[in-house]
Amino acid sequence: MTNGNLLVIGATGQTGRHTTELLLQRGRRVRALVRTIDERSRRLADLGAEVVVGDVHDLNSLAGATEGIDAAYFTYPILPGLMDATANLAQAAEENGVDAIVNMSQISARRESESNAALQHWVAERLLDRSGTAVTHLRPTFFAEWLINMWDGTGELRLPFADARHAPIAAVDQAKVIAAILEDPAPHAGKIYPLYGAVELNHHEIAEAMSRTLGREVTYVPVELDEFTAVLEKRGASPHLIQHLRAVAIDYRNGVFSGMNDVVKEIGGDDPLDVESFIAQNRAFFDSHSA
Repeated sequence: MTNGNLLVIGATGQTGRHTTELLLQRGRRVRALVRTIDERSRRLADLGAEVVVGDVHDLNSLAGATEGIDAAYFTYPILPGLMDATANLAQAAEENGVDAIVNMSQISARRESESNAALQHWVAERLLDRSGTAVTHLRPTFFAEWLINMWDGTGELRLPFADARHAPIAAVDQAKVIAAILEDPAPHAGKIYPLYGAVELNHHEIAEAMSRTLGREVTYVPVELDEFTAVLEKRGASPHLIQHLRAVAIDYRNGVFSGMNDVVKEIGGDDPLDVESFIAQNRAFFDSHSA
């Protein structure tokens, strides 16, 4: 597909925004589904997106958003309600003859997962597989944006990951894969793609890379799950998110998030960012949020 009508659900989120912008840069017709009109959605409209307000928990609004759409990208935050949203998407896609769906899952999605969210992602994958629409599932390791989300300005990364490893992957690199599949979904139908960044590192090595780029000391301090939970609670994280992150921390220690492949380059067309490049691109944030 080169001239299809494309839908991005969650178009103001991390991967959704980058995917929408990239497709618009390539001259594609993009409908951006958002929860509300705000500065982020207005920017997408200014770039040429058809912005529509809707809710994946409202079948009628989702049916309206998928009308006339050839391929859709679906992403859902770590919140309750994934199964209802997935079922609504499957129904709306069938009603409107959507040819393909690119589904953002997660690397820990599996039948035996202790994380409620990860298990729900696995079930959601199976539901979409049975929907009659061609589906591609993406299973990224931890986003590089995790380093922003968990930054507290002290220079310490207090995280419960022991010495295990992963290759942080930036949302912009995931968007390159998403956009490429939306543009030509047929070769990817029925596939599950784990997504990784440039280099597999432990958090001591990640901290060293951050130190080199920022010109200040960043250290990784391994902590236990209870301390991590207390930090999340202080930040106002929901019980659903906390249960998920505690479970995936154990998965991480057990190597579930480790691995490498060439999917970003082979499908997305470019080498993924390494940690140094990601931190450099976001240096203004780290400089302005440091003690």
